[in-house]
Amino acid sequence: MNPKLAALLQVLGVRLVQVVLIGVTASAAAELKVDVEVEEELYRYVPANNGAGPMWCAGSTTLARIGDAVYATGLETIPDAKPLNNCRWVLWRRDRDGWKRLYADATGRTREPSPLVVTPDGSVLVSGNPTLSPPEREGGGPARPEVMRFPASQDAPPERWLPEWQGQPKFTEHSYRSFTADGRHGTWMLFQNIDYTHAEWVFRDAEGRWAGRGRLEWPWGAEYAKPQPIRTCYPSVGLNGRMVHFFGVSDILEPNPAWRSFKKELTGKEWDYDFRRLFYTWNPDVTREGFRPWVEVASREATAGGVSPCDLWIEPGGAVHVLWTERALDERLRSRFFPEAKQSHSLRHVRIDGGRLGERHTLAESTEAKPAPVVNAARFHPLQDGRLLVFSHVSGPDGGNRIAELKQDGTWGPTVAVPLTRPFTSFFTATPRAGTQPSEYLDLIGTVSGSEHAIHYARIRVR
Repeated sequence: MNPKLAALLQVLGVRLVQVVLIGVTASAAAELKVDVEVEEELYRYVPANNGAGPMWCAGSTTLARIGDAVYATGLETIPDAKPLNNCRWVLWRRDRDGWKRLYADATGRTREPSPLVVTPDGSVLVSGNPTLSPPEREGGGPARPEVMRFPASQDAPPERWLPEWQGQPKFTEHSYRSFTADGRHGTWMLFQNIDYTHAEWVFRDAEGRWAGRGRLEWPWGAEYAKPQPIRTCYPSVGLNGRMVHFFGVSDILEPNPAWRSFKKELTGKEWDYDFRRLFYTWNPDVTREGFRPWVEVASREATAGGVSPCDLWIEPGGAVHVLWTERALDERLRSRFFPEAKQSHSLRHVRIDGGRLGERHTLAESTEAKPAPVVNAARFHPLQDGRLLVFSHVSGPDGGNRIAELKQDGTWGPTVAVPLTRPFTSFFTATPRAGTQPSEYLDLIGTVSGSEHAIHYARIRVR
């Protein structure tokens, strides 16, 4: 190393070292070696026909790693049970001997999958949302959020915790919940939606206290023909001690009257949902402060396009990186409402520091003038040395799974094809947002091409 640089690093300390490692040169990124060590089917399921499914908790994860062990939750349909609450969650553990089924929730019926997090003491926490409706009742109804703790010692029985919310919120089977943990500080946080107005949240500190609770009010859509709250769903939520970051997508009934009427002509349905705007908020200390004003990160409102949050990663210093996909327009509406608009598909990134947006970067794009493989899904994967990778799925003739380094200036390193036998088309990872430590192992759970009604697992080693 250059002596002057070495002296500077010694003065400025670890934080600058981490930044330098994140922004390594393209030649270093080119040295990435990707080995697929495990590919296997974890479980098969029967569709519950209740509007949800094993991958419905997008933004959270159903997979986490503790040392050499991997934990996963899954969703089973209960025979003869009536929807909507006709499922139960299951917990698995994988070690050197393969997968072992540890627990099935035999007492609660639910609708949605159950995300999990892990804590520094080796515990696994599973978020449940059992219905309070009787078995003979079909449809929705009240629910009771709970967290099951599985201690590191498998000889100890699990514990059932009931979060201490603010007041007595009226939870239902449509929870849209988000579960996040800080694997270094031992804190965790649960969000759960209440209808179209807000999310209730609860925070548990490293000492085991319910140290914070409150309401996260949705952004206000004053510009709509009918002003309304903008329900924000499928968020990527990250926790750093007592600081939390929340990055989600608008999920409301079509707010444009003309577009809604036209869509009804096409589909015959009264409803169609808007996923066109991305919002971000944060709270520096959930035990003392409120959430900061919402920031709109991206919008495709003008041409009825679409956006989808992919992931969020927190730098050691507290700034965050967010990743999302964009579709420029709804082609069903183009000829009537915006005939001059052009279609495009892109993967985008921005760094946010103190609630302020940095420069947006387009990492990949396919346009009508320059068609290219389309990125459908992407997740961050931090390595132990501080470098930040992005794992993705792209469609097209040369489609499949790819991995590349995202450098500090928002540019890509060389892209490496991941030689999976069956590419993952939708997936969760064992992410730091659920307490997993950065690692050379990239763990995946999700759906793969050519396999219906099955959830698969893969372990990829990046060296």
